[in-house]
Amino acid sequence: MNEGGDSEAARIARARLPDGLRPETLAVRTALAPSQHGENSEGLFLTSTYVQPDAQTSARRFERMEDFTYARTSNPTVRSLEQRLAAMEGAEGCVATATGMSAILLMIMGLLKAGDHVVCSRSVFGSTVSLFAKEFSKFGVETSFVSQTEIAEWRAALRPSTRLLFAETPTNPLTDVCDIRALADLAHDAGALLTVDNTFCSPVLQRPLALGADLVMHAGTKYLDGQGRVMAGALCGPNRLIVDVFGPTLRTAGMTLAPFNAWVVLKGLETLRLRMKAQSDAALQVAHWLERHPAVSRVYYPALASHPQHELAMAQQSGQGGAVLSFDVKAGSPERARAAAFHVIDSTRVLSIATNLGDTKSIITHPATTSHGRLTEAQRQASGIGQGLVRLAVGLEHVDDITDDLQRGLGSLS
Repeated sequence: MNEGGDSEAARIARARLPDGLRPETLAVRTALAPSQHGENSEGLFLTSTYVQPDAQTSARRFERMEDFTYARTSNPTVRSLEQRLAAMEGAEGCVATATGMSAILLMIMGLLKAGDHVVCSRSVFGSTVSLFAKEFSKFGVETSFVSQTEIAEWRAALRPSTRLLFAETPTNPLTDVCDIRALADLAHDAGALLTVDNTFCSPVLQRPLALGADLVMHAGTKYLDGQGRVMAGALCGPNRLIVDVFGPTLRTAGMTLAPFNAWVVLKGLETLRLRMKAQSDAALQVAHWLERHPAVSRVYYPALASHPQHELAMAQQSGQGGAVLSFDVKAGSPERARAAAFHVIDSTRVLSIATNLGDTKSIITHPATTSHGRLTEAQRQASGIGQGLVRLAVGLEHVDDITDDLQRGLGSLS
């Protein structure tokens, strides 16, 4: 019996959402319509190929790349994730990839060619530096690395061949914050695009497209998943780039996100706002505690008033600092600084010693020998990555247990 006058199809097709929904609702409800079974939790489609009704339909779908033809090209679970993340970022479209680094690879392959030039912050993630400076220089794409925060350096680095500006904000691990709107204006005046790595903030704290950026990149492995389970990446932006540029490149090169990983991240987005708020609040408490500690010389965290870009960060990041902070231990030579940092890390009994971030479990690491270990010492120094630097990604443990664990090492430094 049909109660309420709605047809069964209308009740099931919850993907046809009304306009004007708030971000919290979009993070839970945006997806493809349920199957004929009416599942409330989005389905996980584990298939490499799709049966076509007839040869003519198959030919049309392959020609236009519409609907579902082959898993390297599209998958219903992946499509649901793409729609949800695009809605949260305020983007027309999204393309999901196997990892965050493969999202950058897809972007470069889709946008650039030999002879093109990129301007990039020198403070970005170490693998991003290597990808631009080492791997793509082999193919004639040149990159200039500049200060994250000095607009004048970005402007001075521009060339007639500049096609892309790339920034990560806040940066990993020093949490430097760039002025997204100023960089967007600079890029557009030069006929270039601006891409912002929004991994640290996620769309619940920061929406770069609303500030003028052309593309948003995510390492979905981090906060979008939120529990350290799977690898994922994404690019969000206008369909003229997502569909017309990156779509063909993805179909050819195959940086495809696995359906299971997409499903995990899709469910992670439903609790993203709650996690980011709780972890940001906890990180601020830990940062204040570290600032007062006699064994710590400096704390890097955007929500602290001592942070050089504090006011800008609060304006861009919804008044939150995010969940990642770093600190320098007090020491003398680089050798002593490294030994002191190792001592603090090795003395922990609760925190996880790992190189990931974005997990509900707090993670501590030594950037100079892990995330930035493949850089030269000169590159690390230029990025401000010293041997005494420790990065902490704050999870959901009780704050006092986090600080007690840090005290085990900090309190015994001589």
